[in-house]
Amino acid sequence: MDPLILSRIQFGANISFHILFPTITIALGWVLLFFKLRYNATNDSAWMRAYFTWVKVFALSFAMGVVSGVTMSFQFGTNWPGYMEHVGNIAGPLLAYEILTAFFLEAAFLGIMLFGFRRVSNRVHTLATVLVAGGTTVSAFWIIALNSWMQTPAGFEMIDGKAHAVDWWAIVFNPSMPYRLVHMLLASGLTVSFLIAGLSALRHLNGDRSESMWKALRTGVFTAAILIPIQIFAGDQHGLNTLEHQPQKIAAMEANWNTGPNVPLVLFALPDEAARENKFEIAIPDGASLVLRHSTSGVVPGLNDYPGNHPPVFPLFWSFRIMVGTGLLMLAVSWSAAFFLKRRHSLPKPLAMLMVPMALSGWLATLAGWYTTEIGRQPWLVTGVLKTADAVGPVAGSHVALTLAVYLILYVLLLIAYLGVLVHLALKAAKDGDSSPLPGVMKAAMSQPAAGE
Repeated sequence: MDPLILSRIQFGANISFHILFPTITIALGWVLLFFKLRYNATNDSAWMRAYFTWVKVFALSFAMGVVSGVTMSFQFGTNWPGYMEHVGNIAGPLLAYEILTAFFLEAAFLGIMLFGFRRVSNRVHTLATVLVAGGTTVSAFWIIALNSWMQTPAGFEMIDGKAHAVDWWAIVFNPSMPYRLVHMLLASGLTVSFLIAGLSALRHLNGDRSESMWKALRTGVFTAAILIPIQIFAGDQHGLNTLEHQPQKIAAMEANWNTGPNVPLVLFALPDEAARENKFEIAIPDGASLVLRHSTSGVVPGLNDYPGNHPPVFPLFWSFRIMVGTGLLMLAVSWSAAFFLKRRHSLPKPLAMLMVPMALSGWLATLAGWYTTEIGRQPWLVTGVLKTADAVGPVAGSHVALTLAVYLILYVLLLIAYLGVLVHLALKAAKDGDSSPLPGVMKAAMSQPAAGE
């Protein structure tokens, strides 16, 4: 058992599980703020009922993200000591900034969001929501800054095999950072939009016609319908940036072997690295040149120009297509749902049934995009600076295999439990509708003296 391969699989499993939850909390904080501001403007309690349904999802997701993040950070010391040894002067401060400027905001004010309604002033409760939402975005900023630096490193110099910062501005705002940040924030927005729309559709299928359900459903559907075309454009711009700085990644994504013009856009293929060719290929003539160079005669890089220095083609080719395919499905579903909600003020049952599994489509697209990004960096851990093989620790393969098995079992169980709680919250909200009192209202009513006292 190769410790390098097992350690990569283990870290990949950890980060795959971890990323599910920040992908929700990053955008959900802003959706909660929207719910709260709508309540402040209209005094319509249905907005607060939507708020309290989804703040529970936020709290649960935040807790899962923290726990899985701690587990992942341990692996820097156990499985990948070479990472911090060589680039810790860059990675360490960026991770610290994320904790100091963002994590504390989320942890400190989440309690007020959950339990402070009617216990603090409305202004303080709204401020807490603002700070938590802002904290999630700042947290994403620092993590994406570090990951982008690993993809397109800048602003440093190597001294005795260790990276030292020369220009922090160049480190943080490295060439790919703005594109990755926008792409990730939009991905989070789409993940949350479809999660809200899908669970609201589940409530709808269970007979819930409450105002809080309709408000959440419309918010999810219309937000998704707006964000998905923006994400398609942002993804195209991100791809052009990747073409400039990581051409071998683009070549693998397109399964293009030879550099040249008039390169077809491969829709389906089974890339064969040994034979350096694609089997069972279905392609659009000149499509890749048109998409990447905006000209049918545009030159697209080929994998044969990077012998031994390009990522594995098969997983990258298919992860990219899963991401794009899921995005196109999101576009069709969100626009169809928006049409029915806007024009007919209803949601057909077949569409509602489709939207329920689409609640997890954001996760699928995010994971596929993350694999495209991370696998596409191989064989480098930090592009041109540190190879993955040079960072792995001296851990026995059998030990890594054992802990990997434990992680996978635990993560499957936790994921089942998490999804079960989400379904439970949706069904409970469907049962209660708009009849249940808001937190603090019942207590306030009971504290009032009875008539005649």
